[in-house]
Amino acid sequence: MPDLMKQSPYGTFLEHCKKGELAYQVSTDDGKAVFYPRVAAPVSGSTNLEWRVSKGLGTVYSTTVVYYKDEKPLNVALIDLDEGFRMMSRVEDIDPLNVKIGMRVKVRIHPGDEKQPPYPVFTPAEGAIHHPGSSSHPSSDRRGV
Repeated sequence: MPDLMKQSPYGTFLEHCKKGELAYQVSTDDGKAVFYPRVAAPVSGSTNLEWRVSKGLGTVYSTTVVYYKDEKPLNVALIDLDEGFRMMSRVEDIDPLNVKIGMRVKVRIHPGDEKQPPYPVFTPAEGAIHHPGSSSHPSSDRRGV
């Protein structure tokens, strides 16, 4: 089974994560970014996909805070990466209530362990800007969620 994981799109994605990289695919037919890793592009079904490594910079598209009993609140966000794809993740190193729509963020890869593979999260980018006109409360704008 491990050999199959390395050959699969998800396995390739994980190999990039292990190197500290956020990888995504691009359809060579139309140049559109593809994320979550797949064997065929959405809509077209094309298998002409190539791997690229993201610069890891993006903008918070939407955000919410999840509360679990006896645990600290957790941010869940949709991030629009500058390369043209959106992914679900979280923003760390900031109070979850302070994550704002329009905030600039950068990727950080958690290394994972024997129980969990590596995975990307985000942190505020230096000079992270909250764009005027966006919501002041994380749960008040649910566009796209």
